[in-house]
Formats: sequence, structure tokens, C-alpha cells
Amino acid sequence: MDLPLSLPITPMLAKAAASVPSPDSVDGGYLYEPKWDGFRCIVLKDGDDVELASRGSKPLTRYFPELVDAVRAQLPDRCALDGEVVVRSGQSGSARLDFEALGQRIHPADSRVRKLSVETPAEVIFFDALVVDGDSLLDEPFARRRAALEGALHGVGAPFHLTRVTDDPRLAQDWFARFEGAGLDGVIAKAKQSTYQPGKRTMLKIKHTRTADAVLLGYRIHKSGNGVGSLLLGMYDDAGNLRNVGGIVSFTAKRRVELVDELAPIVERDAEGDAVQGATDRSRFSGNTDVSFVRLRPERVVEVKFDQLEGYRFRHGVTFLRWRPDREPASCLLAQVDRAAAYDLDEVLAAGS
Repeated sequence: MDLPLSLPITPMLAKAAASVPSPDSVDGGYLYEPKWDGFRCIVLKDGDDVELASRGSKPLTRYFPELVDAVRAQLPDRCALDGEVVVRSGQSGSARLDFEALGQRIHPADSRVRKLSVETPAEVIFFDALVVDGDSLLDEPFARRRAALEGALHGVGAPFHLTRVTDDPRLAQDWFARFEGAGLDGVIAKAKQSTYQPGKRTMLKIKHTRTADAVLLGYRIHKSGNGVGSLLLGMYDDAGNLRNVGGIVSFTAKRRVELVDELAPIVERDAEGDAVQGATDRSRFSGNTDVSFVRLRPERVVEVKFDQLEGYRFRHGVTFLRWRPDREPASCLLAQVDRAAAYDLDEVLAAGS
């Protein structure tokens, strides 16, 4: 592929901010965008040569053949555009992003990939341009890259979209509140004068944060074989069933070892006194990873910080805040979680140009 880039290329990243920044907090001001929640992807095209480059080391190209075909048919011959691959669910008028359905698209079998490309077709929301018409834009300020992106997508239709953008922080705050109901993740702020810096956290991301109480279900041994690698969490549904909702994974080496002793009194044991093992469902991302865990009696409550609960699962990893010895496990209900009011995804996309 003959593009004016050093490949492979890592997308520009964002660091967390507590709130939407004011325009005058950076030279030249900010442009604000909705924060999409899918697979980050830089779409590379050189004639008929197309690659969907992921943020990680594995390309997405083989998993989204419908996007590859659409890139060949619609995008400029020599370009590199930055965006997010998403899948939607729901009927027109009540559609939203569906990350679970998107995750199912990562499958080793070609037959399954082709089947899902029809049943749950993907789309790309574009928000930056690295190359257009063979010219590198990496050293151009974002305001000019945005203009080039608009030109590259002029007349381009589904499955491609141009994200909204505004220089009004009040409107950005409104998006932050309303668009979560369509499955979006928050707001991104980009300095108008900033260049594209691969792998650098030069943007700001403002994400939703909430807290909740959950019950400990078990723990996995760390991959090193020493200490706790992750804590598994549960909440009770309306029927009284304790559902696995996700886990906490970030502990220091010292804390991992301490947790084994700390949790020993509530480990479930069989008649011989051995720890009872359980196993979570294997996902597309599990591969050959061990999904077994040590079961704990559901007696201990922990308060966690998280961004979104999608269905019965935390959308991303959660952060340990504190133990809650004052709370009864039965009080850890899914109903405690404040969920965003539904908002139609089509309304989010309607004014992208």
C-alpha cells in the first residue's frame, strides 16, 4: 500500500477529563464531537487495496467484508480516514449502538463472518482524516483536517457517516446528556490547532461515571499464577437471580496476594474442603484463555465506579472504590443503576455534515 504514512499506524488517543473544557482553555479553542462506542479503525485505501487497521495489532479487514466492498466503491482512491466501526440494533426511530452484536462479528470462521455481515451489517462513523487524495494531513491542524474529511465524504452514503462537530461547549454538554440513550460514550474535545499525533493522548474524553454496589461472586487467579487477577461481580435481577455483571481487574502485585488471604473465609468449598471452581461463558475474545474462577459465597459487597451498564453487563472495566460492610448483598439490585433515557441513533447521525 503506497500511502504517505509509516505503517502500521496507531490512532491518536484521548486522556480523561472531568468535564467539557471551555474553548478558551487552549490556544485556538476546541471542537467537540460525540464519543462513539465501537471498534476504533483507520480505514486505509490505495486503489483496490483496502485495510481496516485496528487500534491493536490485529487488522479488522477480514471481519467486515461489507465495509471493504463499500470502501472500494465509495471512498477516494488514496486515503486514510480515522473512525469507529459500529453495529446498531432496534427499529428505525429507536435504534442504538449494540456493542455486544459488534463483538460477535469477530469470528474465526469465514462462513460465520459472511453470514453476520448480512444479518448485523457494520457502519463507520468518521471523525478525522490522515490522508486524502494521496496527500498527508498529519501536520495540518484539526480544523483543516475536518474540512478535508468533509470533502472526502461529500456524496458518500451508507454505511459511512460523518460525525457531528461543534465549537459550542453548551451544545457539547447537551450531547453528553442526550446521546448516551443511543449507546454513545460521552464527548471528545479536540484542539482546533492540534496536529494528528499517532499514539499520543492529545485529545480529551469526557465519559459518564456512576457508582453502584455489587456482590462478589468469585475471583480468577492472576495469569502469573500468583494472587487474584480479577474479582467477579454480581447483581440481583427483578426475579431474584444473581447475575454476573462484570469484574474488577486492576490491582497491584502486593494487593493481589493480600486478596487471596482476605477472601479465604468466604471461598465455597466441597466436602473434601477444596475450593469450588466455576466458569464464565466463553466469548469471541476469550480464545484459549482460562475462564474458570474460584467461587465465593455471595456475602461481601463492594462499591465500584463504572460508565455504563448495557443489559446485564458493565460495558467496560470497573474501578474498585471501597468495601461496603454496611450493605446487605440482597440490596445489590440491577434496578439501582440509573440508565439513560432512550434516544434514537438516527437523530445523532442526522446532522453530521
